[in-house]
Amino acid sequence: MAFRLMIQIWQQQAQINMDSPVKAQRGREAVSPAAAPDGGYAWFILLSCFLVFGLTFGVIKAFGVFYFEIQQYFETTATGTSWITSIAVGTLHVVAPVANVLSARYNHRSVVVAGGLLCSVGVVFGAFARNLIELYLTVGFLNGLGYAMTWTPTVTMLGLYFEKRRPMANALASTGECILTFVLTPLFQLLINSYSWRGALLILGGLQLNLCVCGMLLRPLQATRDVNCEVKAEEEDLSLELLPKDNSEQSNPSCPETEELKISRVSDHVTIRACFEDPEEIPNTTMKAQDSNNRTNKTELTTKILRYVDYTLITNARFMVYSMFGVFAALGFFAPALFLVPYARGKGIEEYQAAALMSISAAFDLFGRVFFGWVANLRLVETVQQLTVTVILLGSVLLLCPLASSFSELAAFSAVYGLVYGATVAIHITVLVEVVGVKRLGSALGFFMLIRSSGGLLGPPIAGFFIDQMSDYGTGFLMAGVALIVSALFLLLLHQMNRRGQGSTTKKHDMHTDKMGQSVRAEARELDMT
Repeated sequence: MAFRLMIQIWQQQAQINMDSPVKAQRGREAVSPAAAPDGGYAWFILLSCFLVFGLTFGVIKAFGVFYFEIQQYFETTATGTSWITSIAVGTLHVVAPVANVLSARYNHRSVVVAGGLLCSVGVVFGAFARNLIELYLTVGFLNGLGYAMTWTPTVTMLGLYFEKRRPMANALASTGECILTFVLTPLFQLLINSYSWRGALLILGGLQLNLCVCGMLLRPLQATRDVNCEVKAEEEDLSLELLPKDNSEQSNPSCPETEELKISRVSDHVTIRACFEDPEEIPNTTMKAQDSNNRTNKTELTTKILRYVDYTLITNARFMVYSMFGVFAALGFFAPALFLVPYARGKGIEEYQAAALMSISAAFDLFGRVFFGWVANLRLVETVQQLTVTVILLGSVLLLCPLASSFSELAAFSAVYGLVYGATVAIHITVLVEVVGVKRLGSALGFFMLIRSSGGLLGPPIAGFFIDQMSDYGTGFLMAGVALIVSALFLLLLHQMNRRGQGSTTKKHDMHTDKMGQSVRAEARELDMT
């Protein structure tokens, strides 16, 4: 019996030796990310992210020009028309974690290129839609799916390339939304007047192929490694019998696959040694080795899952509070841009002046993002405090919108709204990085977008419902303003949690310092006594 067990153990050892080249190859791939360069090729990543912001959220904001035409063509309500953009925004948020997993499994470049193709196909097919349902499936779902596969990986890559200048980089990248909104809004109106809304959608589909070019600009950071894991694995295997027990159990954090291989080899060595020293202990030793291998397999599986989806974020209280802010903020973020042009048309303002309101908003939005992103980069105040103030101001401005009726009043509202909106959007991703850390940004961004999806999906239809009930587009702005002020309450809660966390850290540091001081004084007294 003992001889048969020894043969099985030697066979397992031979299989491990056959698998070791594969493990070593995996070890060479498991490299730690390089430090953010904050320059060089990082500026091309910023350019790519700039264009992605413009061709996703910029198109969403400028799409309000299509609303009046589509609503009249299909003879539907404001609620029915609003579902087109609402489905696109909701799909963008829901599919964001999937886009992050695909980027981790393959690479950011291929995912963004595929997303750009989906956006183009969705909009082109939408140009031939015969009813609203087909528009929901094409311009809504397919287009939103492509948005998720382009926006999420690009923003994640931008966070990896910038560290010291991250607030400013996020602000500059988000200005793509403003500039393209400024350009696309009158352009869409011109295309609609020249080629109808169907022809304008065909041209938009061709324009969104540029998202594929943005994906081609993405290049992963060059990771470095000083020690070859394969060589190290062989050296550790040869020295298992020579090193003391304490040294042989030390792990190498930079080579996780090699560590798993080493653990399995240690268990086999222990089992083989037990066969010669105490044959009666063979069953117990074999069971211990099997338990060790099972624990190693579970650890490996958990590591692989966390590499793609960091599900532990749902236990992070600060992250969940910030996600609730995102839900209520999304209720108010998208409705105003969609209904500003129809609201102006309802007040009797002619079509090109109504479209110009979005351009005015986009121009001040651009200034707000750059200026307040620069302010955030100075670190004069906590970023979460700055975000809280801008969100409250944004909600207050939206509550005042129904008081405007003439073009000059609406132009003033558009300018103030764009300025405060830009100040808000410029830093909300930076706050997310501060909450979870840059290493978890990819998974955090995916989960944040997923949780926020309910707000992005329901915001425009809820605003449209109030508009249909009250026969006044101004009620949609009131709903958005209330939602934003409620979202600011969660930012205040997050700020208090940050303060408590800093206070507990300071207390621990003070206690540690006191203990060190007491030990030093005790040693001094002993020296005096001697």
